[in-house]
Amino acid sequence: MASPLPRLTAAQVAARLGVKPETVYAYVSRGLLRRARDAHGSTFDALEVEAFAAGRRRTAAPAPAHPTTGMPLGVVRTDIADIEDGELLYRGRLARDLIDRPFAEVVAWLWDAERVDAPDPAIGSAREMVAALPPHAGAMDRLRAAVTGFAADDPLRHDTSRATLHRIGWTLLTGLPVALGGDPHPDIARSLTRAWGAPASADGAVNAALVLLIDHDLAVSTFAARVAASARADGYAAVSAALGAADSPLHISAATRTARLLTRVRRGLEPERALAEALRDGNGIPGFGHPLYPGVDDRADALFPLLSGLPDGDATMDAVHRLAEVVADRTRLRPNVDLALAALASGARLPDDAASTIFVVGRIAGWIAHIAAEYEEPAMRLRPRGEYVGR
Repeated sequence: MASPLPRLTAAQVAARLGVKPETVYAYVSRGLLRRARDAHGSTFDALEVEAFAAGRRRTAAPAPAHPTTGMPLGVVRTDIADIEDGELLYRGRLARDLIDRPFAEVVAWLWDAERVDAPDPAIGSAREMVAALPPHAGAMDRLRAAVTGFAADDPLRHDTSRATLHRIGWTLLTGLPVALGGDPHPDIARSLTRAWGAPASADGAVNAALVLLIDHDLAVSTFAARVAASARADGYAAVSAALGAADSPLHISAATRTARLLTRVRRGLEPERALAEALRDGNGIPGFGHPLYPGVDDRADALFPLLSGLPDGDATMDAVHRLAEVVADRTRLRPNVDLALAALASGARLPDDAASTIFVVGRIAGWIAHIAAEYEEPAMRLRPRGEYVGR
């Protein structure tokens, strides 16, 4: 029998919801939250608080024109990705219909640009930047360092022509896996899995993940890339801006948080207790829920069936199902792509932060497409006007 889920104090609930403790008790009096009382005071169910937080984000303000978790600053038109009826499309084609094609082939179609591999000197510079990092550096640190190395070795990077941008994009997509420790290979997915010594059986799932992660509406990292491109930053600089926004617990770094959660469950920790530990950082339940999908994230739904062929695929999916049952029972949140990526990393015996690396390499293809689109717009159009509200 599972042990009870550790409970939150009123102060912890207030911090999680960003309100005063008095407001928490007001929620209780209105029947919006339940509490238990003992000699030590009031305590709250952690998952119930998460479900309330998710519902509160959805209803706290009038629904914006676009169903995100916050009010957008404006609308940026794009012809790259769309989500219709819970399905992800790239330029009108279902993303899941493209996962059997090599990632590089899909990118060439998306960009309408022939592949050009990264030059060896540039890869050498990027490797040196990565090697200079301390041993405890994480995946996002290594990615940023490698991008800096590629940029420093490219004297023509400031040219904002489409041809130069696509060359920069191919340099990153073909060079990053090698700079991170992989071997050059025509298949980008295979080059990436070699960096972790993964078996060839993981290549298909990694390739599918790269394709599914190319683009997704206007994520904060994508918007950051477009803002930089609006100021006519070069391709490397715009990608670096995107990486800065991506390295956050509510965006791409959530994949690593989810991988750690799944690892705890696979090692025998009860799902309830593993979730309680994951919730302590105040950033929600990693791996579950997405405002753009009424049910399971379309990308996760496409990726999960590919994991059974991995060395630890079946054991990993068992942990996924146990986690999903607990979360669905308490919050009704469904798995998102971060959980699928975490399961891929676990099933293929990759490091936990491999999930974030796969996410970034896939998303670079989308960032480059958005940077190219922004270069066609008037410069500095994405500089909003500030409204002073101080004294």
